[in-house]
Parts: sequence; C-alpha cells; structure tokens
Amino acid sequence: MSPAEAELERLREENAALRARVAKLRKRSGGEDLSYLFVLTYGRSGSTLVSGLLNRIPGYLIRGENLNAVHHLYQWHTKLVEGRAKGPAASFRTPTHPFFGIGDVPLDKSIAGARRLALDTVLRPLADTRVTGFKEIRWYATDMPAYTAWLREVFPGARFLVNTRHQPDVLKSKWWATGTEEERAHKATHLADVESRILACAEGLGEAAYRVHYDDFVADPTVLRGMYDWLGEPWDEAAVRATLEVRHSV
Repeated sequence: MSPAEAELERLREENAALRARVAKLRKRSGGEDLSYLFVLTYGRSGSTLVSGLLNRIPGYLIRGENLNAVHHLYQWHTKLVEGRAKGPAASFRTPTHPFFGIGDVPLDKSIAGARRLALDTVLRPLADTRVTGFKEIRWYATDMPAYTAWLREVFPGARFLVNTRHQPDVLKSKWWATGTEEERAHKATHLADVESRILACAEGLGEAAYRVHYDDFVADPTVLRGMYDWLGEPWDEAAVRATLEVRHSV
C-alpha cells in the first residue's frame, strides 16, 4: 500500500469513527441507551462527596446541583395536565374559547421534550456515559412523591440514591449555623422535616431507592459495598478509599 493509499484508508477509518460517534450522540438525544440516577439529599450532607464516589465508577456522569431547574419542567408538565383536565378536548378547539388549544395538548410530547431538554442542558452525557443524573439539595417541596414519579416517567428506570448525615453535625455547618437562636431552631425543624419527607419518599419508591449515610461510610468505606451491589457495579474498594481522601465541596 502506497503512502497516499495508507493516508486515504486512515481518513476513511477516522470518518467512520466520527459517524458512529455522531449516531450514538443522536440516539442519546432521546436517552434510549442511558440509565439514570438522582441523589436525594440536603445541603452540607456530604452529597458532593457522594457524587464524587459515583463519578469514579466507569461510565457514570452525575452532575451537580441545578437549582431545582428540572422541578420547573415538572411544574410545566403538571400545568398542561391540569389544562387538559378542564373539559373535553372538543370544547377547547375554537379560538373563541379562553383555553383554546389546551384540551388536546400532546402530553407524550411534553414528556419527551422534557427528557431532551434535560439531556441537552443539565445532564449532557458523553460518548462513554452509561449512567447519568444529578444530585440536588433542594428537595423542599411537598410534591416530592409526584415529582419523583414524573422523573421516572421522563427518565425510564430512574433510581434514587438517598444521602443523609447526623443532623446535629449538619446544623453546625456553614449557613445552617448562622442566625439568631430562633432562626437556628427553625432551621433544625426544617432539616428534620426535609429528611423525614425524603425518607418517606424513598420508602415509597421501594427498590428504586437506596440509602447511604455519610457518617457510616466515612467511618467504614466498606459499607458502600451495598450501594455498589444495588447499582449492579463491581465493588472497587481502592477507588472508594482514594475518592474519600480527596476534599469535595467548599
């Protein structure tokens, strides 16, 4: 083979690899070949460390907080559902009706559109990503069970990792420890309420949820073997210990 022929063959192989990567990324715009994992927690619980542990697993890409932006997509969808429920679709098909068009909104397209938007903006999976998701500390709303159900509809097979920490230690950390005595007491009540609702939601999710506790795995990293089993990933104690040695968050 001449140098020119060899170069042509190299370019053909390179173009074939690029076409395959583009096809894979296009497929992922619908999320068909991805698995999803979301971290339910609250601030100063060690959740950034949990994300670090997950991202150490080959093929995992768990993004950080998004200021609850995805919850707004859920609220968008619920408003469309409420609109459709106002009456028969036929009654909304005339321009003279104040809710013209809402009666036959395609809810399946709302779900697919939410998936595409979240994948393209918040999650942004890479070519080698197998499992993607995000961790969020703003699980304050009382609609958590409905929201997580919606997430499972948008992201088929989605699972939820719940992370907690000894509450008195949380309350000593950063913003939790600021304010007057009355304000700190209110924060303590708020934290207890948030954790209680997160755990109740996780119980309702059954096997789709798994709980880890910061104090436990920091004291004994081997307790995370159960998390690896739940994820269906091979236990890697060396990777876990190496990650725990790195400072996460600020």
